[in-house]
Amino acid sequence: MDIAELAKAALALFAIVDPVGVIPLFLVATQGYSQAQSRSAARIAALTVLGVLTLFAFLGEPILGFFGIRLAAFSVAGGLLLLLLALSMVQAHVSPQRQTRDEAVEAEARDAVGVVPLGIPLLAGPGAITHVIVAAGATHGNWVQQMALLIPVALVALSVWLSFRAAPAIARRLGKTGIHVITRLMGLIIAAISIEMIATGLGALFPGLLA
Repeated sequence: MDIAELAKAALALFAIVDPVGVIPLFLVATQGYSQAQSRSAARIAALTVLGVLTLFAFLGEPILGFFGIRLAAFSVAGGLLLLLLALSMVQAHVSPQRQTRDEAVEAEARDAVGVVPLGIPLLAGPGAITHVIVAAGATHGNWVQQMALLIPVALVALSVWLSFRAAPAIARRLGKTGIHVITRLMGLIIAAISIEMIATGLGALFPGLLA
């Protein structure tokens, strides 16, 4: 896995996690927090993203193997999942894949907002986990390349921490409209990624389909 592929993986994962788009939810979740508490929530959210995505980078494919699921089939299913997420982002909506209304209500009663709902499922949700598993599967069990995947995962976790630390300033500068514009752009990128995943999966499942 060369530098170009690592950069592509990092940008794709950044678009899926979309830390800038989650800033309004972070501000709502940490409303009334002191600066120290808000920074602690940002740090915990970033560490949660790092831990969850690292875990699935190494255990995702063995889990698929345990259930007898081919990576190609998972790639198609994951592509469809990402496409649904992209459609919600293009409309500047919070996808039910990230958080349902009931989960949002329940989250208000939690203290560890950095873990739930910010870390899981808003940031390290089904879309990000799917992307990491497919990327890890593409390494074909090469441990060096799997370890290299930790670079984009770590960079995205760092972007989460930086975005949340600067959340009030970013929100003031961009406003809701600016954040929605960025979210829509990320949605377009994710839509393209999802189509690539579906096409790759279908090509592996039905070799003559794309010939």
